[in-house]
Amino acid sequence: MTESTEEFGPTAWGMMEANRANWDARTPVHLASRFYGLAEPGSPDASRWFAPYEWEDLGDLSGRDVLHLQCHLGTETIAFAERGARTVGLDISGASVAAAADLAARTGVHVEYLRANVYDAADALGERRFDLVYTGKGALCYLPDLDGWAERIAGLLRPGGQLYLVEFHPVLNALGPTPGDGEGNELLLRHDYLEGRGPVRRDATRTYTDGPAVQGATECFEWMHGLGEVIGALTRAGLRITGLRESEELPWPRWPEMVRTASGWWRLPDTSPRIPLLYALRARR
Repeated sequence: MTESTEEFGPTAWGMMEANRANWDARTPVHLASRFYGLAEPGSPDASRWFAPYEWEDLGDLSGRDVLHLQCHLGTETIAFAERGARTVGLDISGASVAAAADLAARTGVHVEYLRANVYDAADALGERRFDLVYTGKGALCYLPDLDGWAERIAGLLRPGGQLYLVEFHPVLNALGPTPGDGEGNELLLRHDYLEGRGPVRRDATRTYTDGPAVQGATECFEWMHGLGEVIGALTRAGLRITGLRESEELPWPRWPEMVRTASGWWRLPDTSPRIPLLYALRARR
């Protein structure tokens, strides 16, 4: 265990090690899934994982140094390199990093990938600093300590550099994707919105994609993080919040009744309440 992870204590570190093993086991399932579409011939469409407003917020990336934290298969990381950025992807899973490097080579773009825990990112990257740190879309729930996360990001940014966080909204996380016994099909609040009650342990052979069952390490742990906790951690780390969007769209249909939008993403039908499903936060050092 490195010094930078000792602050969480052995219990949280053990949970993060379980998550690393779980993502190693998920990787071959995700590579073969229709969800990611990476087994199909030709280069993947990396841009489909981005909402149009993301590119509006990010602007021209040519010649900029971009770090993608918790990059998994690198499907989004590639899009930055395709737009002319000098791009680094970092992930805790060795299997994911190896798969991401293969995918980038197949696509014909240059991306550097590193295997490291987010809290050890500074050790892995040395003195390197970045114009943009990008993260999200299912990443934060695997981190036990957002103050430590925010401090690492602040240290990895150049003066004036920007964090761009695009993450599933806590409201979405609080809604159960499947009804409990006797609940019907309505979307009900079934999980915590706010942090504070510790991690949620999950043990499942199926992930969010299609495909075969996960083999081996099926246990993982997730921590809830409300918007107040995220913003508080970033401001305590000395970052200045410069923008916050809440969106009703997702890059895939979480529920069967969702309808496709003009952007190619998905939202709940007009008969449902309009609720935030994703948020995009910008912060500068």
